[in-house]
Amino acid sequence: MPNDVVDNAGNPSADAYRSTAAQFAKDAGIAYRYGNAAAVDNSGVPTLAGRADQTMSHHAGTWQVGGPVLPDAGLYSTNQAHVGFVADNPAARVGVGDLQITAVDHNTFSQAPQLPWQEAAAWDGSAGRDNYNISTYKAAGQVTGEPVAVARCAGRVGFCATSLVAFQNGLIGTAGTNTANNRVSVKLPANKVPTGMAITNTSEYALVTVWDTTALKGQVAVISLAGLCNNCDPYNPNGGNATGIRDTKYSAWYDWWHEWFGVYPGLPNMGNIAFMKVLGYIDLPGMNAPTEIAVTTGFDQFHTSLPEKNGEFMGQTYSPLTDAGKRASFSGSGSNANRYAKAGVAVVISKSEKKAAFIDLKPLFSYVNSVYFGTGPTEFTNLGQADNQWPYTFANKPQQTPTVITTVALDDRPTAVKTTVFGNVHRAWIATEAGSLRIYGLGNVPTGTTATDVVERSRVAIGKNPTSLAISKIDPDSDIDANNQQVLVASRGDRKIQWVRFAADGNSGSVVRTLQDSRIVDPIAVEDADNFSNVGHVLTVADYSGKKVSNYRYGPVFFSDRGGSWNCQPPGGCPVQATGDIKMEFGGSYAMEGKPFQLRTANVP
Repeated sequence: MPNDVVDNAGNPSADAYRSTAAQFAKDAGIAYRYGNAAAVDNSGVPTLAGRADQTMSHHAGTWQVGGPVLPDAGLYSTNQAHVGFVADNPAARVGVGDLQITAVDHNTFSQAPQLPWQEAAAWDGSAGRDNYNISTYKAAGQVTGEPVAVARCAGRVGFCATSLVAFQNGLIGTAGTNTANNRVSVKLPANKVPTGMAITNTSEYALVTVWDTTALKGQVAVISLAGLCNNCDPYNPNGGNATGIRDTKYSAWYDWWHEWFGVYPGLPNMGNIAFMKVLGYIDLPGMNAPTEIAVTTGFDQFHTSLPEKNGEFMGQTYSPLTDAGKRASFSGSGSNANRYAKAGVAVVISKSEKKAAFIDLKPLFSYVNSVYFGTGPTEFTNLGQADNQWPYTFANKPQQTPTVITTVALDDRPTAVKTTVFGNVHRAWIATEAGSLRIYGLGNVPTGTTATDVVERSRVAIGKNPTSLAISKIDPDSDIDANNQQVLVASRGDRKIQWVRFAADGNSGSVVRTLQDSRIVDPIAVEDADNFSNVGHVLTVADYSGKKVSNYRYGPVFFSDRGGSWNCQPPGGCPVQATGDIKMEFGGSYAMEGKPFQLRTANVP
């Protein structure tokens, strides 16, 4: 393994540890984290059918499925991605770009990755251009590029508006979109080098794995997050502008996200992050070099919606929380008592040390919820970055510090980790270098009862060197709960993507579908697109050595039922162009000005 950082006894080698920590956002760091690319041998590998690009007449961009273009925009929906890449020219590119992944628009479906037309006026239009928020950090001298990790919450459509990006220099900042553009960041100390990041289901917290290059130990930084509507003042529920808390570049856009009219760190939000604070660090006993992290609260994001108000997010109706009646609704048998997370589990892996650590987040959720919804004073109004300001740091209130449940030894190097999102069965999936997907129990995550359940249940044989696991959003051939019963695996060593489906009890699984295409050079990451009222069945591949982002469609396109002259209508929709008996098609590629290694997609209205 290149640049290994521990000796034969498992102890960190100081020189190698510090040298590798300084390279995480470069080719050498990618080789350490993800291994080497496979040789390109297309013997027996198909070239999937693709479609011609058609010009969209109503705005910039192209479409490939459906048509003809109609005046009616229809029930418009789009998925966008934040892409982390090793830039060819770091002086020109900061290494975090935006791409539109899919869009339904005027009786057409766009399945080719491309620049978002909504932001065309703000960018130079070149390949792999940088995200607006991230470019401003660069312009301010906060970063020089070199992203290490990109993270977004996962689960239901519409809840994960913003990604967070961790940079080599320790900056953690927001990567926004056209409708969620708050800009905020925090900076880790110079000796805390980020290596991986995950965000809880409803964006309450970001968890960042770090290497402490002074103490030569591994930790998890816990960052409290708060969402806020784009155009309202956190100190004035009636609106206004909060200068310095977020950017208002798109001030003409109305507040789609229905966020809180106030800053409430640690509570569910719609992902339009406007406040961040480092609460402290979780030590990882026996783990010095963590490389990836996954997290789940077991909480369904739809539970934050108010059925009596057509699914509106609870934040607007129940702001401000200084109102005693509104606050009380979240306690006991109140109407909102089950509309926020009570616990969670994070899973951290260390590739060099062949270990996985399981962390109990219940102490954190229990303490913070007790302050918001208890009978004591409204301490959460004293917002700030000091230890004794809200949210309190671990140094000030140590009882909230998450604890390590257990650390397990593995017989192979772990390369990727993912957890179920919600549902009745809670599992962690750990992929290892030789091609094995291990299934671990997580107990009852929503209640925090995990101590006796963190054991390996079984293994599924997958491709070699699996570098990415992604939640499956939908399946065209099954009515399973895809978010929790299926995962996508990118196997860099075999240049393929696999769908692994799990049994109803979560304790076993098998590969049910495989994507291979001669165009795929070096698949290092995969994501599945959200399906809103329109359904697309599209996945996205970050092709590292190929220096591109590519889409593939594995099921029919369905437009919401419009009738009349609209195409792709239920029940048949617009099927894929099969290649032989392979029911998948190539959607298109986008050339990057660098090598993409991470991507996070979400529905963006």
